[in-house]
Amino acid sequence: MTGEAPRRRLFGSLSGRFVLVTFAVALIAVLVTALVAVQVVQTVEEDQARQQLKAQATALVASGRVGAGRLAVVGDRFAVVSPDGTVTGAARAFVGPRVVRELRAGRTVSTTTTVNGKDAVLVGIPGGDGGGIVGVRKVADIAAGDSDLLRGILVALVIGLVVATAAGVLLARLVGRPLRRLADGARALAGGRRRVPIEAQPVAEIEDIAQALRTLDTALATSEDRQREFLLSVSHEIRTPLTAIRGYAEALADGVIPPEGVAEAGRTLSAESERLRRFVDDLLELARLEADDFTIVPQQFDARDTVAAVLRAWSGASGGAGVVLRVSLPPEPLGVVTDEMRLRQILDGLVENALRVAPAGSEIVVTGRAHPGLVEVSVRDRGPGLSADDAPVAFDRGALHARYRGARPVGTGLGLSIAHTLAGRLGATIDAAPADGGGAVFRVTLRSSDNSRATS
Repeated sequence: MTGEAPRRRLFGSLSGRFVLVTFAVALIAVLVTALVAVQVVQTVEEDQARQQLKAQATALVASGRVGAGRLAVVGDRFAVVSPDGTVTGAARAFVGPRVVRELRAGRTVSTTTTVNGKDAVLVGIPGGDGGGIVGVRKVADIAAGDSDLLRGILVALVIGLVVATAAGVLLARLVGRPLRRLADGARALAGGRRRVPIEAQPVAEIEDIAQALRTLDTALATSEDRQREFLLSVSHEIRTPLTAIRGYAEALADGVIPPEGVAEAGRTLSAESERLRRFVDDLLELARLEADDFTIVPQQFDARDTVAAVLRAWSGASGGAGVVLRVSLPPEPLGVVTDEMRLRQILDGLVENALRVAPAGSEIVVTGRAHPGLVEVSVRDRGPGLSADDAPVAFDRGALHARYRGARPVGTGLGLSIAHTLAGRLGATIDAAPADGGGAVFRVTLRSSDNSRATS
């Protein structure tokens, strides 16, 4: 067990696997090459032996050495076939009837034969008078002469295996080193560092990983900057009502406020407490949305009724602010299938946002209209409006607050962020744009109930 962990670390790493795969491929290549080389060498040597035997037999036939009385000068690799078919000589055991027939017919013979388990190369040359000379060489004798050549090939293959393995080690280091550096960069990001320098990589695939880490680094830094700005704005928004509540509470405790002013102080405390409660409710609602701890109860209803309820709920607040709140609805029903309470929550948030920026004497219009398969509900105000750069980030938490804080009335951006998230959960879309004639318009688009039935 003590050696198993180091082995696992070695072959479990990319570098170790590179080396292992390179060695395995090189070893397979060496074995295949060795087998092919042995076959090629053996074939070449056998062909050379045939050529030598053919040349020697031809020379013997040309010299007229065909006859039993002259076998001593023929040698132990040859046999003589007489015109009558008699075979004599040291190699006569390898000459079969088929070879005799071929030679007596005047045809040259070149084949491989086996006698007593011994393979041999055989070449027969006809003598022109019905006989001939047969040359024989054992394959074992040929292979014995190839040992030096095969030994040289084996040494070359072993050297090739060593070089291939060394190349695998070098390749593993070239690939593994930048990957380890990228892993160090990823660990630095996970540890909280930002703007981590990540070098360009020469290998395209590794550069893709490096670019992904750079993109992640930028996204994390941007997200954390927004979160930091959001926390600052949240702290500011909470501190304002708390400061008012604490000031009035201390004044009441010290008896500074006269009896006739206690009721007004109570109303102020109540208003600031309600403001703080609503702010905390927004935070809790947002946390529930992001934690997916949220229930949607779809039902079929007429969106005109929801818009009318919004008008009744906010008429008092709009009148107190000197703003006219009116609705524009078609005579036909605006049937939708969604969660009515959540749609009302979205519209309440949009109207509240509009009241915050609408100047006294202006109007806020809530409009409902039908499109083919869709129902659109919009809230338009005559406030300072949105620029072309504002619309894409209008629903980003705290984006408009950070951009216009101190320049015009702004909230924390929680309401718009909640509206955007709620719309997504309802399967609706919400967008913001500058309104014609000034101000801003926020549109919520849902599928109509007729379209819902058609697509279900």
